[in-house]
Amino acid sequence: MIRKQPPPEIFDLIVAGAGHAGCEAAMAAANLGLKTLLLTINIDRIGHLSCNPAIGGLAKGHIVKEIDALGGYMGLWSDKAGIQFRILNTRKGPAVRSTRAQMDRNEYMRVVQKDIFSQENLWVRQDTAESLIIKDGRASGVVTGIGEEFHSRSVLLTTGTFLQGLIHIGLQNFSGGRMGDPASTGMSASLEKAGLELGRLKTGTTPRLLSDSIDYDRLEAQPGDNPPVPFSFRTTEIRMPQVPCHITYTNEKTHEAIRTGFERSPMFTGVIKGTGARYCPSIEDKVARFPEKDRHQIFIEPEGLDSPEVYPSGIPTSLPLDVQKKMIHSIEGLEQAQIVRPGYAIEYDFVPPTQLLPTLETKVLPGLFLAGQINGTSGYEEAAAQGLWAAINAFCSLTDRPPFILSRDQAYIAVLVDDLVTKGTLEPYRMFTSRAEYRLLLREGNADLRLTELGRELGLVKDDHWSLFKTKKEALDKVIEGLKSVKIKPDAPTRETINELGGTPPGKSVPLAAVLRQPELSIRDMAVFWPELADFSDAVLTEAETQVKYEGYLVRQQEMVKKFRQLESVTIPDDIIYSDVAGLTREAVEKLDTVRPLTLGQASRISGITPAAITGIEIHLKKLGII
Repeated sequence: MIRKQPPPEIFDLIVAGAGHAGCEAAMAAANLGLKTLLLTINIDRIGHLSCNPAIGGLAKGHIVKEIDALGGYMGLWSDKAGIQFRILNTRKGPAVRSTRAQMDRNEYMRVVQKDIFSQENLWVRQDTAESLIIKDGRASGVVTGIGEEFHSRSVLLTTGTFLQGLIHIGLQNFSGGRMGDPASTGMSASLEKAGLELGRLKTGTTPRLLSDSIDYDRLEAQPGDNPPVPFSFRTTEIRMPQVPCHITYTNEKTHEAIRTGFERSPMFTGVIKGTGARYCPSIEDKVARFPEKDRHQIFIEPEGLDSPEVYPSGIPTSLPLDVQKKMIHSIEGLEQAQIVRPGYAIEYDFVPPTQLLPTLETKVLPGLFLAGQINGTSGYEEAAAQGLWAAINAFCSLTDRPPFILSRDQAYIAVLVDDLVTKGTLEPYRMFTSRAEYRLLLREGNADLRLTELGRELGLVKDDHWSLFKTKKEALDKVIEGLKSVKIKPDAPTRETINELGGTPPGKSVPLAAVLRQPELSIRDMAVFWPELADFSDAVLTEAETQVKYEGYLVRQQEMVKKFRQLESVTIPDDIIYSDVAGLTREAVEKLDTVRPLTLGQASRISGITPAAITGIEIHLKKLGII
């Protein structure tokens, strides 16, 4: 029996690139019923973790949770391949607590590829997408490196660092999309021909080291959480064995070795033209910019349970190999370490993202969507989120549904997309919790409460996922209702119990919620007064505790959201002529014409657009009778 039917003559969607954006996009599109082709330069590297072997981190963990809540896959794949899980910022408030997990690199690719190849409506081919097919003013397919034509109703480019990729090690450079894989050499010209402006960015990676050549006795071990807490709301347990990471530091000897290579650094000699990541600089950049620092942390990350290599996170570099060796051998515990693969920098083309609609469809060419590093972002999580967002919007476009556009108070993914298409970026964009003005509403723990119903409406959240969500929501409602309804009296036994717990006894009869708001007490302490609490899961109890303890702050943020949405509700017509708006400066007109915001709210977030300019646009719209 044939389990995979032949591909169609015309696909609904072609996804070019099988990194994190491409894999998430392809799975979403296929699950939504689109006949999808995933085109990749190297089938063996589908789902490859090109840089460090880790998923999540500050704000990035939030994004993974949101992808999962919508019915995406990154969280599930991470849970199946994760070999260490940690919750970061546990001593801080719930808004900034984030999950980070180390991956077994090969196992991650294995679980991704298993799902990709078994997914209904999804076909995979190995080749490069060299140019676009444009028909009747719409992206309608691609031409491959061997001249094969694939036709489609829409195209999504998730090209990562492959567009005109150029790898640098010292003053030597050569073409490549990443070490070991060829670059895409034709698509950049095709994009420019279609009317898109391109820019140039740069990122880098660390040298990989032989694990057996490291003296771990001289390093600080860092174990994960026990028990490990998974990413996915659908995961019940982590089955992979868990292993520690290790910590060491650079020193003055390291920094001196690095300085000796400055004159042969492609970054300092001007060989590299692309702009690098501000928040993930190379080690030579850190040493040059922060000479007062006597050390920088290095996080030794295992590449996998059976991998002979480790990833020394914190020292990405493009210095010459001889300097890399001196640098490594000056570090405590790494004196005899052997470099298996050198560190390198890579330059690549990207599309400044103000050329995109909020759907991630290009403004100049209908049917062409972009996601991931091609839009100027860095990070696996940011890429996967864009892939999911773009695939959903391609589906909406092809099925005559309204665009899938979330608000900044609904998801970090929405903050990411809005920042890109409204503000743009001239350097690799990375998500931080500080970018989200309503971050207390956008916690990891409530990502499912915010987004799973939307995923269900789209058709991405399947029955088993939906059942788990409903069960959790019902349990959460029950806990919160109980905390508000179960009351305690200030009698002698109650006062004694609360004193023993470290709290302050109430002066009158109050609900448990009022007692729980004391910072010294936790929701698990309340089980003394309400034993049924012990029957609920940790996830339910943690979310209930957050909602009760931070109720006042949450109410205030919701009030801020109401004001924000007033501006978001005012739609700006597509054909508005900004030069006709009284009082706008030439700079404001140029920026508004570049972005073409859809709402007054989006216009207000464009860099350089003042409150006075927003008032002017609002008055102009009133004169036109639009509002």
